[in-house]
Amino acid sequence: MLCNCAKTLALEITNVYENGDTKFHYEYCEDLKDGRGFTAGIAGFCSGTGDAWEVVQVYHKLTGGKDDMSQFDEIMEKYAESGDDSTSGLSNYCSVWNKLGTSDAKFRKAQETIRDQLYFRPAMAQAKILGLKTSIAQAQLYDTAIEHGAGDDQDGLAALIKRTNAKVTADVKGTSGNTLTVNGRKIDEIAWLNLFFDVRIDDLENPREKDNQGGNYWAQTTYRVKSFKYAVEQSQIKWTKSVKILDNDGKPMTVTCSTSSSKSKRKRTAMRQRYQSQEQQSA
Repeated sequence: MLCNCAKTLALEITNVYENGDTKFHYEYCEDLKDGRGFTAGIAGFCSGTGDAWEVVQVYHKLTGGKDDMSQFDEIMEKYAESGDDSTSGLSNYCSVWNKLGTSDAKFRKAQETIRDQLYFRPAMAQAKILGLKTSIAQAQLYDTAIEHGAGDDQDGLAALIKRTNAKVTADVKGTSGNTLTVNGRKIDEIAWLNLFFDVRIDDLENPREKDNQGGNYWAQTTYRVKSFKYAVEQSQIKWTKSVKILDNDGKPMTVTCSTSSSKSKRKRTAMRQRYQSQEQQSA
């Protein structure tokens, strides 16, 4: 599974799609008006879906209790349980998040912990079940988990994998160096990945969950999949030190483990439906 430089590359690529550059924006916070309250941090943790509350609880454990986020505990827990996208009672939430994300190592650690717990590790678990070996396929599952969620809803990672597997009806050879067994058929890993790309684009353009259908937000993010498709076309499937992708404006760029500031004009335009069923998975 993805580790060391390959994991860093996967995380940085998703950073490009989420924030327009490869940096880890621990300090980021804003209300996107997308029905999920405040969106913040390295994985777009939302006050209205519950994962931001998960970050805060881990932070409390690291600080030993009372800290700058404690003032929001009651209202954050309430919104996490109800799925309320209200920002009432959180008037200085983003300023506190920004300050801690900029300077507090424990707050950054809390974000990394929940990102891996809710998104990275579930994606790698799915990759292991499938038998995926290439960096690009594993990273695609991670990016999908970040945008679609790793839960069991109709737009989640597991649902997309299920729909992809249903399309495997014959043996397909390829040159990836790894063959998957799906529905009793033998299919090359990259051939399977190309099917997954198609399924994900269809889901972005036609979300199944009502919560993801408003504003046509998801349809605006198909560039994420097109970027991965470009990497496949460039034979960038096994990563060591760098990978060639398309930025959010469709321009070629190279991401490396030491990339620090490659920028794209298009910023975050859509967020994920992700947390509702994941609390059960991570329990």
